[in-house]
Amino acid sequence: MTAQRSPQTGNNLDPWYHHYAERAAGLRASEVRALFAVASRPEVVSLAGGMPFVAALPPDLVINAMDRVMRQQGPVALQYGSGQGVPVLREQILEVMALEGIRAHADDVVVTTGSQHALELVSKLFLDPGDVVLSEGPSYVTAMVIFKSYQAEVDHVPMDEQGLIPEALRQHIQRLKGAGKTIKFLYTIPNFHNPAGVTLSWARRLEILEIARENDILVLEDNPYGLLYFDRPAPDAMRSVEEDGVVYLGTFSKTLAPGFRVGWALAPHAIREKLVLANEAAVLSPSSFSQLVISEYLATADWKGQINTFRGVYHERKNALLDALEEYLPDLTWTNPNGGFYVWVTLPKGLDSKAMLPRAVKELVAYTPGTAFFADGDGRRNMRLSFCYPTPDHIRVGIRRLATVLRDELDLLETFAGTGSLNPLREDGRFSSPPADIL
Repeated sequence: MTAQRSPQTGNNLDPWYHHYAERAAGLRASEVRALFAVASRPEVVSLAGGMPFVAALPPDLVINAMDRVMRQQGPVALQYGSGQGVPVLREQILEVMALEGIRAHADDVVVTTGSQHALELVSKLFLDPGDVVLSEGPSYVTAMVIFKSYQAEVDHVPMDEQGLIPEALRQHIQRLKGAGKTIKFLYTIPNFHNPAGVTLSWARRLEILEIARENDILVLEDNPYGLLYFDRPAPDAMRSVEEDGVVYLGTFSKTLAPGFRVGWALAPHAIREKLVLANEAAVLSPSSFSQLVISEYLATADWKGQINTFRGVYHERKNALLDALEEYLPDLTWTNPNGGFYVWVTLPKGLDSKAMLPRAVKELVAYTPGTAFFADGDGRRNMRLSFCYPTPDHIRVGIRRLATVLRDELDLLETFAGTGSLNPLREDGRFSSPPADIL
């Protein structure tokens, strides 16, 4: 076949370009994934990707579990399994969710290939072209990739230091309904939000659930980080007080290791049935081997103690990041998470985190620009800094390099503006005035 030509695109080197379904146009590489190749270079301090520090997991815990599974259940572990997941693991998942106030039945748990797969299955079941998904602004980058792949619109609801703002949610729902839009669900990350790092207060959880009930809107509660708190636990899950209107997504990627690719959805009964069918259609069955290894780990290891170890590691690294920001960039604003992986930073007016990224990489530091977390291109004055993977010493080096980049950017602003009004740097090299609000 020869290359195709169209008036809109010119020469297209993909001979099948005109054969794709319309929804394929919604598939885009996320800005986070695009950073991985650069950020993985050893000389670059990566504050970009949310990679768990799996080296904190003693290898014998997993090796021993794998050995016992293969010796005692090898033929089962290497065989096809249920589209809903291994029953014993689904029972153990109930113990995990109970730590956040959830009481449920194992029949309503569907094991998936990571919680992102569960998110994709829910989207497949509910989203038609033109439907609207409500989500915080900013929101998880790959969730928006999934929603757009099903030709849905993402409507961002503002948030502050207490999470999603209920009154803003009411206003957005009213506006969308007035415009004749169909709202399919609210997607929220209430605990140690990705990317903002904030946690939804208990009072707001109850109010948001009431708003959802009043408007017949399903809530999709994504909770990868909930057990990774520092000083105190997050409030109980929204699913703990609402069974029929919430689909809860969980994962072992952050509390054990992402390489197993095991997550789950806890859903109302009717939705559960369709999730199992969608799971079977997509992957036939999640990995029996991975499920049985995790089940053995949960049955024999001190998994709660290991989660506590992860908490200590991430707490130390968060403190290292905030200390470095205070030393090198003290007049920026940032969130102070009580758990999870991320700090959300706001830059001075005039700076563009996306445009600045190539220069940051040249200085051997990487971050994720705020535009990655908005469906509408917003977030240019923001960046997400991830503290989960680099050591405290590397975090400090990375922030020092980032400060150099910011100073250079502000010098450019001053030069091209022709005045010093755009440059908030004092003579001592610090920013003289803080930027706008955090979120």
